[in-house]
Amino acid sequence: MTTVHKLPTKLALNAKDPGKHGHQLSLRRVLSPTFFLGLAVVVTFAVYVLLGSYTVTIPDFFKIVINHLTGGEKIPGASFIVMEHKLPRAVVGTMIGIAFGLAGALFQTMLRNPLASPDIIGISYGASAAAVTAIVIFGASGAVVSGAALGGALGVAAIIYAISRGGTGAGGGSRGNAAGNRLILAGVGIAAALHAVVNFLMTRADIRTAADALIWLNGSLNSATWDRAGVLAVSLLVLIPAVIALAGPLRILELGDDAAAGLGIKVNAARLGLVLTAVGLAAVATAAAGPVAFVAFLAGPIARRIVRKPSLPASALTGALIVLLADFFASNIAPVILDGTVLPVGVITGALGAPFLLWLLVTSNRKEA
Repeated sequence: MTTVHKLPTKLALNAKDPGKHGHQLSLRRVLSPTFFLGLAVVVTFAVYVLLGSYTVTIPDFFKIVINHLTGGEKIPGASFIVMEHKLPRAVVGTMIGIAFGLAGALFQTMLRNPLASPDIIGISYGASAAAVTAIVIFGASGAVVSGAALGGALGVAAIIYAISRGGTGAGGGSRGNAAGNRLILAGVGIAAALHAVVNFLMTRADIRTAADALIWLNGSLNSATWDRAGVLAVSLLVLIPAVIALAGPLRILELGDDAAAGLGIKVNAARLGLVLTAVGLAAVATAAAGPVAFVAFLAGPIARRIVRKPSLPASALTGALIVLLADFFASNIAPVILDGTVLPVGVITGALGAPFLLWLLVTSNRKEA
């Protein structure tokens, strides 16, 4: 009889467990590493806008923004600095970080290679060569340079994809891997050729034109405006839904082309969609701020080590965090260290890329050992 009385008690306790278990799961989702990455981006964005060489209090910030939107009284000096310099720069920096982070993660995950980023496989160099050609030969500036960069990135991506597709059929696993390796090798080769083109054009340019081109080549947020932010926002509103739609096929492609085909995925169509989306993200970001070095390369592996699995949202947030932190350092801390010299954001991200690549190689060798 004692056992009979104890059973309902245990059953009643067990009946409460699913609710507690579900609550714990939801709490874990909320307190996930991706959530903390998002929180870090929000905090960094706030620090970027409020602090630095010109500080703004939180009440003044909200007053400036509200008055700007409603046509109210402006605070002399502060309103211009916040609304025409700091805020558009932070917004553009966040969006190009998201775009580069997603582009790099898509390439790296699809090709299962941490080196497969727009920086390495020639897409950024395609944009650079087209932009420098427009600046040096045609004397272009502003939106024309951005348009040339966009066209150059898309053109080089088409050439690389056509080369990588040569000799492949509908797609077994070995053929898919060979296509991926060819894409990377073709991209590296084309990047080297385009780098030579850029160097030739720079030697032919006068000093002032070469200086303008060099600033663009390094990647800079100095030209950030609300118009540029609007174009970026529209582009991301088109491209991010495409990323969401392709996230499912991308996970299945990680299993290999044979397995993906067996599960009903049209491998070639899915890979083409992923390439077009990733190239579009990298191209619009490069057109907006220049080829900000290594953001696409860094974001995916760093995010993977934070969340311990491939994650597109984490990669996007990591890219935004890298750009905001790098530009804050370049704009506010570097001038103190370098006696007033303000660096383009691409110089800082480029300096991060080489040691990270070495660290990535060392850690991967340790895992293989």
